[in-house]
Amino acid sequence: MNIHEYQAKAVLKEFGVPVSRGVPIFKASEAEAAAKELGGPLWVVKSQIHAGGRGKGKFKEASAGDKGGVRLAKSVDEVKTFASEMLGSTLVTVQTGPAGKQVNRLYIEDGSDIEKEFYLSILVDRATSRVAFVVSTEGGMDIEEVAHHHPEKIVTFSVDPATGIMPHHGRLAAKALGLSGDLAKQADKLVAQLYTAFVAKDMAMLEINPLIITKQGQLRCLDAKVSFDSNALYRHPDVVALRDETEEDAKEIEASKHDLNYITLDGTIGCMVNGAGLAMATMDIIKLYGEAPANFLDVGGGASKEKVTAAFKIITADPNVQGILINIFGGIMRCDVIAEGVIAAVKEVGLQVPLVVRLEGTNVELGKKIIADSGLNVIPADDLDDAAQKIVKAVKEVR
Repeated sequence: MNIHEYQAKAVLKEFGVPVSRGVPIFKASEAEAAAKELGGPLWVVKSQIHAGGRGKGKFKEASAGDKGGVRLAKSVDEVKTFASEMLGSTLVTVQTGPAGKQVNRLYIEDGSDIEKEFYLSILVDRATSRVAFVVSTEGGMDIEEVAHHHPEKIVTFSVDPATGIMPHHGRLAAKALGLSGDLAKQADKLVAQLYTAFVAKDMAMLEINPLIITKQGQLRCLDAKVSFDSNALYRHPDVVALRDETEEDAKEIEASKHDLNYITLDGTIGCMVNGAGLAMATMDIIKLYGEAPANFLDVGGGASKEKVTAAFKIITADPNVQGILINIFGGIMRCDVIAEGVIAAVKEVGLQVPLVVRLEGTNVELGKKIIADSGLNVIPADDLDDAAQKIVKAVKEVR
C-alpha cells in the first residue's frame, strides 16, 4: 500500500526524522491560510499523487501551466495561484503513463536553502532476505539516470536482522555520502531512525530523494516515498487509515474486497488462474503467441463459486479486454466449482468476448460437463499451449 508524501513525512516525524514543516490542502481556498501558517518567505507547492517524477511532470490542461507538479512560490499570492492551477488538473509523469493522475491534494511546505542533495532508500533485499540501504551522492530528479549510467555512484549495504541497526551502518552511509564531523553524526542518527521506522511500520520501501544538507548544516528529508507490506496491514490500523482509494485502480480495489490477487495490465486478454506461478506462466505464453495479458488474477487455491463470479465480473469490467482465458489446475481448487462460478457470472453479466476455458485436476470431467451442458459459447482447451493459441486466434478473428 502506498501513501502520499505528506503522510509519509508525518509517519517519519513520529520517529524523530528531520522533515520540513508543511500543510496538506484539499481545496484551493485553503492555500492562503496554509501559506500564512508557514510564514514563508519561500514555499514549495507539491502535487500529491502516487507517482514519482512530479517535478518534471506536465499537466494536461493548459490552464494548469507548464511549470511541473512541484513549484517554488515566493509570495502568498503565488501559492494561491499555483494551488488553483494544480488542484483538479491531470499530472503526467514518467511513472503515471500517458493517462496521468488527477491532483486532488497538495502539500504546501516551507522552502529550504539547499547546499547539497543526496539519495537514500531502504528496501527488502530478496536475495539476502535482509533490509538493505541504498545511498548515493547523486540525489535529485535524475537518480534513475545515475543508476543506469553511473552505478558506481550508488552504494548498497544490508542490515543483519540478528543485530539490527548498528553504529557502523551509520558510518557506512556517512562515508558513502562523503560526510564528516557533525554531519556524519547526523547521518548516523538518521540511519537509525529510518531503519526503526521501516521495521516498526512493516514498510516495503522507503525512499528519501532528495536527502539534503541545508546551508545551515542540517540533514533534512526533503521528500519521502513510502509503501507498506499489504500482508502486515492488519497490525497497523493507523496506516490503513491513510489509504487513498482515488489513487488506486477501481478493479484492484474491488478485487481486494473478495481476497483476490489482481493487478491491472495493459494487454487485451483477461486471465483467471489459480496459483501465482501458473498465472505467470499463462501470461508468458499469451505473450509468446503474440498478444498481451490484460491482468494478473490469482483466485487462490480454495476459491468459492462467489469468488470466481466476482473475479469474472472484474475481468469483464475492463474495456480493454477482448478475450478471456480461464486456466485452472484443480488441486485444492475443484474444477466443478470454477465451472459453476463461470456460468453464474456469464449469466449475470453476459459474455461479449471470446472465452477459452482450460480445466485440469480435481473433478475435471464434471467441470467440463457443467460447461458443456450450459449452452454457453465457450471454447474448451486441452492444455495450456492449446488454450493460449485458441484465445489469441479468437481475439484476432473478432477484431
